[in-house]
Formats: sequence, C-alpha cells, structure tokens
Amino acid sequence: MRTVVMGAGRSGLAAARFLAGQGRSVVLTDLRPEPSPELELELTRVRVAGVWGDHPLALLEACAELVISPGIPRTAPFVAEALRRGIPVIGEVELAHGVIRARRGGGRVLAVTGTNGKSTTTDLTAFLLKAAGRSAIACGNLGTPVLEAAQAAPPDTAFVVELSSYQLESVQGFHAEAAAFLNLTPDHLARHGTMEAYRQTKLRIFERQAADDLRVVPVAHPEWLEGAPGAGQTARFGWSPCEAWCDGEGQLFLHGEALLARSELLIPGDHNVENALAASLLARHAGASLEGLRAGLRTYPGLAHRLAFCGEKGGVRAYNDSKGTNVDATLTAIHALPGPLVLLLGGTDKGTSYEPLRAALAGKLRRLVFLGEAIPQLTKELGDLPHEVVPVFNDAVQVALALAQPGDQVLLSPACASFDQFDNFEQRGDRFEALIHAWSAS
Repeated sequence: MRTVVMGAGRSGLAAARFLAGQGRSVVLTDLRPEPSPELELELTRVRVAGVWGDHPLALLEACAELVISPGIPRTAPFVAEALRRGIPVIGEVELAHGVIRARRGGGRVLAVTGTNGKSTTTDLTAFLLKAAGRSAIACGNLGTPVLEAAQAAPPDTAFVVELSSYQLESVQGFHAEAAAFLNLTPDHLARHGTMEAYRQTKLRIFERQAADDLRVVPVAHPEWLEGAPGAGQTARFGWSPCEAWCDGEGQLFLHGEALLARSELLIPGDHNVENALAASLLARHAGASLEGLRAGLRTYPGLAHRLAFCGEKGGVRAYNDSKGTNVDATLTAIHALPGPLVLLLGGTDKGTSYEPLRAALAGKLRRLVFLGEAIPQLTKELGDLPHEVVPVFNDAVQVALALAQPGDQVLLSPACASFDQFDNFEQRGDRFEALIHAWSAS
C-alpha cells in the first residue's frame, strides 16, 4: 500500500519527505509538466516517486491515504474519486497534528483563523510567548509547514498555527487548546460557494475542544460563533468591555487588568489593536505572564513588509509596508497611521487608479514621493498633491527621510509591484529597512 501526496508545494513536499522517512511508499503527483532539476534530485534522495502533468486515477489503486495541499479542493475529480472509494483524505496540518501529539516532552497547539489578520496574530502570539520565556513557533499558512515545525521544535513547545479555510477543510482529529476566529468578510467564495459555508469551515477550528480549552472571538459579532462545535470556554476581544478590550482612552485591558496603552504598540491601526488583544488571550492561556505580555507587546515590530516599524530618529518613525502592492493595501496602511505622512509610492504600475488614495490622505499628508516606472501615472492622477519625483529607489528613500519632520511617519506602501527595480516585494522591503537602519544609526 502507498500514500499519495497531491501537490508539490511546500506543505506537500514536507508531507512527502516525512512519510518517506517513516518508511512508507510515497508517490508525489503534481500538474506541473516536470520537476525542476533540484526537486528531482531531492525526491530521488528521499526516495519519493513523482508523477507529473496529471493525476491519473491509477494512483488510487492500492492507495492507503491521500494527503492534499491546501490549494486543492475536496471537489477536485481525483480527490472526489478517492473519497468515493473510501480512501482517507487529509491535509499536511492533520498529518502534523499527529506528530505533535506523539512527541515526547509535550507541547500545545494554538490556532488562528479569520479572513484578515491571521498572519500577524499568529506571529505576535508566538512572539509574546517567547517574550514570556516560553518556547513557541509560528507555523502553518504564514510560511513554515506545521510538519516541519513539529519535527524541529524542542520539547514543551507551543505551536501557533495559522489556518486558512482551505486547510480547515481537511482537518479530522485536529485539536487546539486555544483557537481564535478573528473576523469574517467575503473571500474565497468561488471555492466555498456561500458566506455560510465559508463561516462553517472557519468554525472547524474549534472542533474537539474540551471544557478547559479556549475559543477566542470578537465581542462585536457573537453571531459568527452560532453553532460552533467543541466545548471550549469563550473569551472575547474588541472595543467594548469583555475579556480583552480597548477603551475610549486607548487603554488595553486583559481579564480586568490594565495591560498597556495602545500608543505603546509599535504596530499601528485599529486592526492591530484587535490582533494584539486576540494574541494576548491566546498567549495568556498558554502560560505567558502579564509582564511577559507587556514586554512583548511593547517590542513586537510586526511581520516583515506588512506595515512593520523599522526605525526612529528625531521623532520620525519609518514603516515598511512593501507588501502594499495594490491601492487597497496602501489605503489600509494610510488609515492605520495618524500622520503626517511622507509616503513613497511607485514601482511597476498595475493599471488601477490611484485616485482612492486622495481622500485617505486628506488632512494627514506631508508629501508624496513618486518613484519607479509608475511615475507618469502617479503624476497624472495625484500630481496636484504635494510631491517629489525621484525615480531611483535608494534616492527616493533618502529624499523622504529628509522631508520628514518630528512627529511624521515615513511610509513605504507603494501601491505597485516591485519588478521595475527588484525581484519581489521582500527584496524591496529589505532594501528599505537597510536604508532606515543606516539612517537611524547615523
């Protein structure tokens, strides 16, 4: 009997490597026409057979289990046929969960889902636990496959797992000692069909919770929890009195105790206050002390390239939002910061209008800095606003810093792709941070 792994992405490869290491016969199948030379060499090394360009039904003969990647729906013909034949179908997260529970030295699982804010809340929860002296690792949908984390982590680790709705479709025995459902807005409806089906998939994060487990939900939307499975105790977060909330004066509270002022957070915006409250509930349940939480919240810089604080000098703060590669993302960044703003815009134009930025910048703009290939379009649509034109990225950053006054924020949120001067948005963000670090240290 063999195990078939469907999808040669990072989670699929992690599953194939692990299963082969357990002595199982493994076949990896993917729609790409052929593997890269590096992948072919790796599969040969770990003794995994590859089938490319198709998912032939013959692979289901003598198949004991099918492991699918998150991007593959259970309605895909190959998966549907496996289910029809009674073949167990799981995802990498389910496989990893079994490894975590079988580990010596224990460890607990904290899980995070929602339409927005999952990655930040997951990363922040792990950061808070580490600040409190606990072993923790952020994994799942934000990067590191859970299976890789489970194999590499030391004993008594908290696995903070970001779970997308796609991953939650294939959980079976997955159990989180604490789980957060952050928010719900229309997304992935082409796959789930309706908002109700999407909500029900998200609720699976609470399955198998016992009475001493924790489920974290927003206080403003009790309806999202309707019909939730599991028996976990509910803790709420938000902007009205509850287990974790922020009052009108900007003071954060946790279980009735003052935690810190929102002005002490390095991650800006109302959405990040909510992320901080949810993460605090999760980390506290996993054993973090209040002092550990406070220390972590005061020093957490944010996820790389996502409105991340990266330096301060002379009352000027700089934020890297290189992942703001479209106008909607840049609008979120603008709304999150109080201003005045020196905003760097530009890169590879995506053909959408920059006009929506105009209203968001009203009352908080110091100056725009246009850069890269998008300069003509930016100038056409926003050129009547105070601006400078500086084509080369490094020069544009230096000009932005020179324009900023005490109390300003210098924000890289380009509303454009990076391909005119960089390979990707990560490279662009890394360059920005290097320039900021040099500036703040000078």
